[in-house]
Amino acid sequence: MSNSVLFDAPGPKTVLRHRAYAVATGLALLGIAWYIFDGFNDAGQFDYEKKWEVFTTPDFIRALLVDGLFKTLQMAFGAILGAIVFGVVFGIGKLSEHRWIRWPSAVIVEFFRAVPVLLLMVFIWFSLGIKEESSSFWAVVFALTLYNGAVLAEVLRAGINAVPKGQGEAAYAIGMRKTQVMANILLPQGVKIMLPSLVSQCIVALKDTALGTLVLAPGLTKVGTQIYLEFNNRVPTMFVVATLYISVNFLLMLLANWLQKRYVGEKKLQVALPGTVDTGAGGAGGM
Repeated sequence: MSNSVLFDAPGPKTVLRHRAYAVATGLALLGIAWYIFDGFNDAGQFDYEKKWEVFTTPDFIRALLVDGLFKTLQMAFGAILGAIVFGVVFGIGKLSEHRWIRWPSAVIVEFFRAVPVLLLMVFIWFSLGIKEESSSFWAVVFALTLYNGAVLAEVLRAGINAVPKGQGEAAYAIGMRKTQVMANILLPQGVKIMLPSLVSQCIVALKDTALGTLVLAPGLTKVGTQIYLEFNNRVPTMFVVATLYISVNFLLMLLANWLQKRYVGEKKLQVALPGTVDTGAGGAGGM
């Protein structure tokens, strides 16, 4: 017996039709993959000596990992750390009962959520001085801090609002002050609720560091650009750079899953099948 209560069990004709759809989709995907592979092959993108050998050279491996990946992680870490501080300050500010705190906090959060990250980077880059060597690095860090901090402020606000009201009421009932209720009761539970979203936003911040290449910031995309301009191997270089981004993001996803299981837990929707609910009507079968 099927456990699904949302759909009827498909009949023989429906099963055959679904299999035909699956086969047609698989053939279409194989055709697209072959088309892409054939195009790259004709363009000589699979020529190992001319296109790929550079990625086995120690100097270029060091450039990708040290000048590229390490700088990217530095920018992402700085931006995430700043975004958490920004998010906590303005997220709590939006929950304040005082208008002179709540309204400016809301304006700042909505402003930085609305401005595109790339424009923020350009504005900050020019503000810091484009001739300064480190200005592009900090432009990426500050722009990602402001944008992701504004997003985290909303996430934190939603997380605190999701805490059952009884938690705060119980704390007030035993004599705790407003600051103590926020710091000791609501904020820890709100952070616990928003933990998966927090890690997801870290992944977004890491990926957005790639935009830094437009303000000449260091990182994977800048190193990749230098390599493919020298060896005319854009596709292999982008493949390697994308693989490094995907590998780091995959590790962050594993961290997110572990944190969710460790601190939030997995809640599965329990849907009772018709006729299996114990109504408590009595009888030996219900005992």
